Amino acid sequence: MLSALNQFDTWLFLALNGAWPALDSAMWWVSKPLFWTPLYLAMVWACKPLLGTWRQRLVVGVCLGMCVTGTDVVSARVLKPNVARLRPSHEPALVDQIHLVEERPGEVYRGGKYSFVSSHAANHMGVAVLFGGLLGGAWGWGLLAWALLIGFSRIHLGVHYPGDVLGGFVVGWGIGALALTVARRWSGVLAPSNLDRRG
Repeated sequence: MLSALNQFDTWLFLALNGAWPALDSAMWWVSKPLFWTPLYLAMVWACKPLLGTWRQRLVVGVCLGMCVTGTDVVSARVLKPNVARLRPSHEPALVDQIHLVEERPGEVYRGGKYSFVSSHAANHMGVAVLFGGLLGGAWGWGLLAWALLIGFSRIHLGVHYPGDVLGGFVVGWGIGALALTVARRWSGVLAPSNLDRRG
């Protein structure tokens, strides 16, 4: 069963990886923290009207820290070294089939050694669930789409299988949902749609 899943995951990876070479530059930048910064600053700014007291700001800040740290610890420090699945970019059997992107002239980007789960996918899905739940509406859908785009970028760049990205999304969703529950319970902040119904 596990072998069949791995074969399907590899087949799907090869079908998606580099299917659109014209996206190389875009996918490279999508995966970079500097590129995410304006969106996340806007997200924090959009939360300001919901966080009227220092206690609410503190609780949401702690929950954000819990979300980012939790997804990073589970993905990078627990799952990756214990599952020890080689990234496709480090897999000798795929060396002639994989599409990789130049990190700098003459040197391709390969990422770290291990692949499962994608920390990018976990981190961004966690933040999307936390802030999407707090902000609601278009923010929720927009942040979810952003997390999906980042997950796809990791496949395009050749450093993660689709299964790694899906696993990262599951980790991020779980930790993000936990952080959202804590944030709502201890700060009293509800999604805008719930605030409207209460009003």
